[in-house]
Amino acid sequence: MGSLSKAFRALGDPTRLRILKVIAAARLNVGEVVSLVGVAQSSVSHHLTKLKALELIREERLGSYTYYSLAVDKASALWPLIELTRASEDTHGDQARLSELLRRRDDVQTLNEKLLEPGQSWQLWSAALSTLLPRLDVVDFGCGTGTLTIELAHWAKKVTAIDKSESTLARARAAAAREGLTNITFLAADLTDLPMPAQCADLVVSSQSLHHVEDINAVLAEGARLLKSNGRIVVLELFPHDEAWVKQRLGHAHLGIAPEVLEEAMRKVGLEPFVQRVPWARGSQSPFKAFLVTGTRARKTPGRSKAA
Repeated sequence: MGSLSKAFRALGDPTRLRILKVIAAARLNVGEVVSLVGVAQSSVSHHLTKLKALELIREERLGSYTYYSLAVDKASALWPLIELTRASEDTHGDQARLSELLRRRDDVQTLNEKLLEPGQSWQLWSAALSTLLPRLDVVDFGCGTGTLTIELAHWAKKVTAIDKSESTLARARAAAAREGLTNITFLAADLTDLPMPAQCADLVVSSQSLHHVEDINAVLAEGARLLKSNGRIVVLELFPHDEAWVKQRLGHAHLGIAPEVLEEAMRKVGLEPFVQRVPWARGSQSPFKAFLVTGTRARKTPGRSKAA
């Protein structure tokens, strides 16, 4: 009861209440909170310290920034206070500014992902080579917002684009619609357990998707299962690196993958690999370098079969 009473007294300060309200909606750093509530950083830091002392918010370090997020869940005695805070009137327009801030943040993250995404540099090559390629049934593992999917669809017979995020797939669908493409099927699914029949694809591509999943072998096994006889999987991956921030910021499960690890994993699922270890990087100082691996399906590939 004492902690609840202290929390109510602390939130008698209108600025502190505004700060808790925006943090209850999104994880924010000090600079972002300052931009939303429009008071001095020293004052914001003071209010954040008070809220943290009351265990209403938590602090975490990500890269060079300290972020604050809600530390209270529905099981806490303080949860009714959070609900009252969220329901309080937004007389200063903080929520509108928060929506714009999150939109800009999403744009920046998308840009970061694009800068790390060698698939972006394939667009001109894809267009130039499309007239030389056969019309194949293609599966795109971890399609994201559809950049590579769209390039594949320009020459493929059909493309099945797979991602676990419905919101990301919605953006991919919108991008495909803008291009007028009708040969893409979008599928929200776990790459380790796909609701697709065996031997349905001529080509499986994975452009920097494997470092997002815990079980690399399971994903490659699904790729092998989907391939027709003599079908091929093409994987673009990052060499191992030390940029640990990508786990929190971009959701990476692995800090790159060693080529020999990927090569051995392919062999285990019945794929005959060819590893191209020529480094690719956005710039000479970039810590992110990529390599290309292709694997051809053996005549007998281990793994379960699934009905169509």
